[in-house]
Amino acid sequence: MKAYQIKIEFIDSDPLIWRRVVMPADATFKRLHDVIQTVTNFLGGYPSDFYHFYAFDLQDENIRVTNDDEAYQEHQYFKKNRKEIEKKMIDTPPEFMKFQEAQLKNLKTIIRKPTGIKIDAYLENHGEIKYRYDFGDNWSFLITLEGITESYHYGYPRLIDGAENAPPEDVGGIPGFYDFLKIYENENHPDHEHVRVWAREQRYREYDEEHINGMLKFIKYKKTEWDKLESK
Repeated sequence: MKAYQIKIEFIDSDPLIWRRVVMPADATFKRLHDVIQTVTNFLGGYPSDFYHFYAFDLQDENIRVTNDDEAYQEHQYFKKNRKEIEKKMIDTPPEFMKFQEAQLKNLKTIIRKPTGIKIDAYLENHGEIKYRYDFGDNWSFLITLEGITESYHYGYPRLIDGAENAPPEDVGGIPGFYDFLKIYENENHPDHEHVRVWAREQRYREYDEEHINGMLKFIKYKKTEWDKLESK
């Protein structure tokens, strides 16, 4: 089975939070989202249906892949009414022209649903993908293609390396995460116990490769002969 080795990095983390994963090819962007969520402490991956909005920004092809249905519907409306919308924008007063040009550029970005497009062509052609999760905390990731194999034996992704604990949900972005760690790791801090309780509620876990690999087995593409042998 063909598979990709990818590196997933939290942009702006210091020290760098990263995971190295091998995942079967022929995956949709929804599958890639599920993998990223599972190797971190976020809750919007399989088997969850929804937690926060996310987007893959495929800038080289002017495509945004997102679960934001409103953005998708706006783009569909624009495609059907493009001439009328562009004519209205041409008639805009000069003082509002820059705003309208930015809005038009955004409307021209092709919006795709994560379940309707596969990662293969883009990842192999460009070598990297940018991913944003939770537009409030604004987590940013870089996914880099490190290698391709034609002889992967598993029907699900596997974590093979990584470093540093990943943040919990709703912690307030990178600055909030580092503030959280200062309290979480300091038993003498007056808010230590409160933060520990909150962390459990958010399902926060320190980096645990074995646990993550156990969870990744639920992201199955299809059962291979190797999987069948393992289950006997």
